[in-house]
Amino acid sequence: MSDGGADPRRRVPRTDALLAEPSLVAAAVTVGRDRVRRAVRQAQERARRGEIEPTEVRDAVLAALPPPVPRVVLNATGVVLHTNLGRAALSEAALAAVTAAAGYTDVELDLGTGRRARRGRDALDALAAAVPAAEAVHVVNNGAAALVLAATALAADAEIVVSRGELVEIGDGFRLPDLLTSTGARLREVGTTNRTTLADYAAAVGPGTGFVLKVHPSNFRVTGFTSAVPVRRLAGLGVPVVADIGSGLLVSDPLLPDEPDAASTLRAGAALVTASGDKLLGGPQAGLLLGTAELVERLRRHPLARAVRVDKLTLAALAGTLGDPATPTRRALHVDAAALRERTERLRDALAAEGRKVEVVPSVAVVGGGGAPGVELDSWALSLPERYAGPLRTGDQPVLGRVVRGRLLLDLRCVPERADGLLRAAVLAVPGDD
Repeated sequence: MSDGGADPRRRVPRTDALLAEPSLVAAAVTVGRDRVRRAVRQAQERARRGEIEPTEVRDAVLAALPPPVPRVVLNATGVVLHTNLGRAALSEAALAAVTAAAGYTDVELDLGTGRRARRGRDALDALAAAVPAAEAVHVVNNGAAALVLAATALAADAEIVVSRGELVEIGDGFRLPDLLTSTGARLREVGTTNRTTLADYAAAVGPGTGFVLKVHPSNFRVTGFTSAVPVRRLAGLGVPVVADIGSGLLVSDPLLPDEPDAASTLRAGAALVTASGDKLLGGPQAGLLLGTAELVERLRRHPLARAVRVDKLTLAALAGTLGDPATPTRRALHVDAAALRERTERLRDALAAEGRKVEVVPSVAVVGGGGAPGVELDSWALSLPERYAGPLRTGDQPVLGRVVRGRLLLDLRCVPERADGLLRAAVLAVPGDD
């Protein structure tokens, strides 16, 4: 009997064996088993035609499949809330809540009575408990939507009195004045770019005023000859004060002394506070509305509220975030710099043992995401030649660092410690010759 092993086509891996490969099982979860099976058959045919070796079939299948969408990126930039990377990384509790909410849930059902219930009550109850100063709370799909809903419900065909120095651009060319006037409200600008007084506001407030808007300039700072009016003084003008605090800090944090928080702003007299959920709160993208029962109910019952309604996955992630204060955002902000240095040095030593020339250098991390401008966090980073930047971004495990004066800095502040092995492997996958 002839030896069939002499024919390389007989060495092509079987379909069932390939589909059981862990890497292909994982790929099937993201792109579908049928797509993986088609790629397997195409790679097998290539091997039978002699275009690739039988041992290369699995790798050919993986190469033919699209990468997971979205790609998981290791954030080694030192920017805690990196907008281009989706801002806040969700906590394990939030991820578990999202997984549970992926199927049928009681998002709008009272299981006890079998009747319809308040939508997202778990998230709303958790938000209310986190900020007792709020009489009522509501959640929409992002921070801009929260402000648009407030302007539409409270100031359509009326005036919004706002300081000129607070008419900010919020990113990607979107400007606050355009956002507000799109609702039908009229802006009454007061003061100057650098100085606004209580008298400026008082002179503008009248029968046609819907509310006074106080905007925290969270993505820039104005210094020098400046003045602004705090919420507690605006609250005495006799009209509602809506305060957009931006970054979603619910209670004060000593690390961020100049960042307004929802609880303090409400106690100061704001009738309504708007904020984002995916910044300092460390949760999913969401617009938070906290304030008096009367105003929040007006917003909740407005027809526009339906258009900006938040989905069940976001509600679940928000509830999980509020139930677990040790979010990745909070850990990254408050990590001990000495411990971070030790961890960075261990990774440097592991890379040096593989022949890579790596240094550990001081670094400066920032909050990012339009929050706490000017706050700098002492940090540490691996320093590599700049040529590593491109291959690390485009590798199997994308890694994003920052280039400073011809060197690539990899700051581990926002990289989970459990991912140090992935970062090491990504660096080693870049050809050496430093």
